[in-house]
Amino acid sequence: MTASDLEVAVVGAGPAGIGTAVALERLDVDYAVLERDVIGASFRQWPAEMRLLTPSFPGNAFGARDLNAITLDTSPALALDCEHPTGDEYAEYLEAVADFHDVRVETGVDVERVVDHAGSEESADETADEEGTTGFTLETNTGPIRARFVIWAAGQYGYPADGSIPGGDWGVHVASIDSWEGHADRVDGADAIVVGGAESGIDAAIGLATEGLAVTVLDDEGTWQYRSPDPSEVLSPRTNERLARALEDETVAPIELVAGARVDRLECDRSASGSGSETGTESGPQTQESYVAVTTDGERYEATTPPILATGFEGSLGLVAESFAFENDNDDCPLLTDRDESTTTPGLFLVGPQVAHDGQSFCFIYKFRQRFAVVAETIGDRLGVDTDSLEEYREKRMFLEDLECCEPDYCDC
Repeated sequence: MTASDLEVAVVGAGPAGIGTAVALERLDVDYAVLERDVIGASFRQWPAEMRLLTPSFPGNAFGARDLNAITLDTSPALALDCEHPTGDEYAEYLEAVADFHDVRVETGVDVERVVDHAGSEESADETADEEGTTGFTLETNTGPIRARFVIWAAGQYGYPADGSIPGGDWGVHVASIDSWEGHADRVDGADAIVVGGAESGIDAAIGLATEGLAVTVLDDEGTWQYRSPDPSEVLSPRTNERLARALEDETVAPIELVAGARVDRLECDRSASGSGSETGTESGPQTQESYVAVTTDGERYEATTPPILATGFEGSLGLVAESFAFENDNDDCPLLTDRDESTTTPGLFLVGPQVAHDGQSFCFIYKFRQRFAVVAETIGDRLGVDTDSLEEYREKRMFLEDLECCEPDYCDC
């Protein structure tokens, strides 16, 4: 690949990147998906017990898309023969979609920097189109790649956040867990603290309790207490159902849910616990570690295993954050045009779980997939290519343009 190959560079080969690439495949544009690892790499990092929250069901023949599908006529439920796929299973689905549609995916390409030509000396005003787009150079580990447009689809799961908690190094982020069974065997303790009570926190609590560890979940909001028509704001129905079963199951270790508990810091206490002579050895005193989560109101919660950090994800925008505008410094989601383009950098688009409009998050696959063709059509129109082939996305309700329908207040439930 040379530095002047592409009209469109798609960064990331997860559901957002592959799904958008399938839409681009319908157009006469030169594109490639750039992936530093493999297709669906973030899903392959999930704990073995983790499943997709939304159910897969093959309703295509009746005009209803599988909630986890990223194309018009595929269904993970049909392809994988399961309702809630594991991360590995869903990655296999993504690979199959990319293979079937001949999506150009360049793996092993790590994008290290994106240079907007509008702000560089090599760009002249006359190179910009009527939208102000001058193109980009993506600096990668394999060399520079020049692209007319960039679609950022790098996702979130590969960028864990520790919540800026002092002592966070004593904890273990959920993103580093290969399986809850394996983790429980390695730590060899009786109990655990989970910091964070959203989806990944409750999933961690259920996984650990199933393995016999008594779990205390500390969360500032106590998300499990609330209901909303938008599962982005509360626990999903599947997680609520699993939690209710775990709380009632006597074969599962106890789970204590503590709302209104904001963790201020984590501590580790090492103390001697007897000597090896008690077990017939002369190895001397044994060291026992205990871990403490201290809340902002001074409460202390202790466990014998490292705290589990279910503190969310930074997202991948750090690399291109300066090319987006944010309403305030604490926002995770950037300001976008109604075509999901950066409001400050023409030609740079965002797809995936960090897309948001008017405070409504598109973080689930069934939400953000409805914007793939919107981005593809916008780019196709600017390149002057025929975009009629994308009309099928409109016909099959995978082309969301009227964002007013996303307001939860319009829901009568």
